[in-house]
Order: sequence, then C-alpha cells, then structure tokens
Amino acid sequence: MLSLDDVREVVLAGCAVGHPRAVPLGDALGLVTSVDIDAAEPVPPFDNTAMDGFAVRAADTAGATADAPARLAIVGTLAAGAAPDFTVGPGQAVRIMTGAPLPAGADAVVMVERTTVVDDGATVAVDVAVEPGNHLRRAGDDLQAGQQVFPAGTALTPAHLGVLASVGVRRVPVHPRPRVGVLSTGDELVDGPEPLGPGQIRDSNRRMLLALVARADCEPVDLGRIADDEDAIAAAFEAGAADCDALISSGGVSMGDFDFVKVVLDRLGDMRWMQVAIKPAKPLAFGTIGTTPVFGLPGNPVSSLVSFELFARPGLRKMLGHAALDRTRLRAVADEDLRRRPDGKIHFARVVATYTDGAFHVRSTGGQGSHQLAATAAANALAVLRDGDGVAAGEDVEIVPLGDLGTLS
Repeated sequence: MLSLDDVREVVLAGCAVGHPRAVPLGDALGLVTSVDIDAAEPVPPFDNTAMDGFAVRAADTAGATADAPARLAIVGTLAAGAAPDFTVGPGQAVRIMTGAPLPAGADAVVMVERTTVVDDGATVAVDVAVEPGNHLRRAGDDLQAGQQVFPAGTALTPAHLGVLASVGVRRVPVHPRPRVGVLSTGDELVDGPEPLGPGQIRDSNRRMLLALVARADCEPVDLGRIADDEDAIAAAFEAGAADCDALISSGGVSMGDFDFVKVVLDRLGDMRWMQVAIKPAKPLAFGTIGTTPVFGLPGNPVSSLVSFELFARPGLRKMLGHAALDRTRLRAVADEDLRRRPDGKIHFARVVATYTDGAFHVRSTGGQGSHQLAATAAANALAVLRDGDGVAAGEDVEIVPLGDLGTLS
C-alpha cells in the first residue's frame, strides 16, 4: 500500500494550473487571479461627504455652540451624483447628501443632526465647531491610482468583486474554472424513479460527485450513465477527455475487479492503479488521457466521497490556481469513544462537529461502513484516526471539515 502523502504527490503532479484568461467580473467569484491587478483610478474618485448635512468652511464654525450657533447662508444643495457648479464662500453653507462631491471652498461637513434651518430655509444654524476634514472621504482614501489592488493568486470573494468594480474592472484575468466531466458505468445502475429490478441499485455517486465538483468552484459536466460495453465506455472517456479539463468516474478500481473501465483506461491513458493506506477509500486510480487528468474513485459511495475530498478536490484546486489546496484541519474534543483496530491505515471517521465552550466537539454520525451514505450525510467533518486503537472520549482528535462548521461563538 502507498501512503496518503505519496498518492497525493502523484495526483498533484498530474494536475496543471489552467491557462489564464479574462472572464466577466460577474463570472469570477471563486476564481483565482492570474496577474497582479492595479487600480486605474482612485477610490473614492473625488472628495465626498460621509454624512448628510452641510458643507462649510471649518473656520466659519469656530466657537459655535448650542447657545451661540454659527449662522451661515444656504447657497445650494448637492445630492450624490450631482456636479457642484458653485463655490462656498465665507459665511456660506451648502446642503449636501451622503456621497455627494465636496464643493469648492468647503473643507468640512457638519452632520445634519447638529444643524437647524431657520429664516424660511435661507440660513442654517450650526451648534458645533468642526475641524477641516470633518466627515469627509478624501479622493484615494481607499485606493490610489496605480496602487496594487490584489496580487496574482488571490481567490476572489464577493468583497473582492466589489473592490474590482469600484476601480472599473469589468473583465478579470484568472485561471479558468475547470470543466469536470463525471460519468458512471455499470448495467446495474438505475438513474430514475422506476422500480429496481433484481441486482439493480440507484446511481447515487454521479449525483453526489457532480455536486462536489460544483462546490469546489468547478463546472460540473454530466457525462451520464454508460452501459457495460467496452466500445461505449471508450467513446465516453474519449469524448469527455476532448471536451473537459478533468474526468471523474467511480467504481471498477479495486484489486480483482473485472470491469471494462480498467481495460479502457489502460488502453486510452497513462494510469496508475493504487492502494492507499486509508479507510475508507483504499483503492484509487489516477492518470491522464492526453493531458486530461482522470480520477478513478471507489464505487462505494462513502469511499467515493472521502476519495474526492482527499485527492480530487486538491487536484482541482491546483488547476484553479489556489495555493492552499486542502481544507484547514482543526483540533476537536471527542465527546465519545471513536474506536478502530490497528491495521496500518489512517481511518477517516464521519463525525458531527459542534463548537461549544471555546472548542470543537465531535460525535460519530453512526454507521461507518463505506456503503452507509445516509449516516455520512449527517457528517460535517472527518475525524482523522491514526493507526492504533482510536481516540477515547475526552481526548483531542484532528478533524477535516467537510464544509462550513458554522459561526463560532
């Protein structure tokens, strides 16, 4: 058997970063920038007000109090998006709305709550003295023109997209989202609501893997269910390799399996059929058809999910251009015994993790068989059980999150 780390090296060596291309900003969420991105303009682009109120000359408010307010003549109104065409002179003020540009002559804003309009709207009484710059957002306060906005290798979040929009970026140079084809093979598989015949099972793996691909920020491509026919399987893999950036199949990778998938992939590609020192997900096939990576995952649904998390997901993240390929591992306290037998393998137990009293706590989801997908569906983490007898209640255990573990409190 090969170690987990050795097999990961094989997989990652066969997954290349996608060639950069520019995509529309709205399609860039979750993608990784391929070049440094600089600001073509300052943000904000002009001095503007952070408050509704009055633009004034700060010197005109010197000594102003509630008992002795400064009285200033109102000479105009500015809303956000308006262009000021007047100058604020001594003893004058301009009514101004949040985001509006600061008019010439003004150097501060008094918030509306510290003002009273009198003289039938002709005058504003200001009851506080302000300093120059009060409630102003200066041009370039967030970003200067020419400043680096994000370096190459930035994984774009919604906030990143907002920043790029603020500097006028409409197309973003990124490593593209890989198209990942997922196919199932086997005459025993049924992909519909019809009653099962003798020896038939539902095709659950393909639906699960398509969803896992999508959650990994890749584009899932459903290549369908292929009959146990060598020519049909070969045609499906050839077409998938030509149309997709990576392929994933499940089943037909165990020692002793007689399956056309092995015959076809050995003929079409450069494949390795490996036994990994882990449980579940011991068997794994990986290689390439041409330059297209091919992941042959185990057929048992839990094994297929764990194999995707440990091998396919990191490989796809490398293709996306990510530097961090794995989920961040955490420490947790076992609230019950998580037992196993020594067998030379790392076991990945399906657990539910919760955060209480400043620490993560985990409990088993129940059945740990590689076929028990319903119990696995309740899991939000994998507990890493090194070779030995497992972990006793109250002991620390390493966990691999399977997604968002919720808000920490």
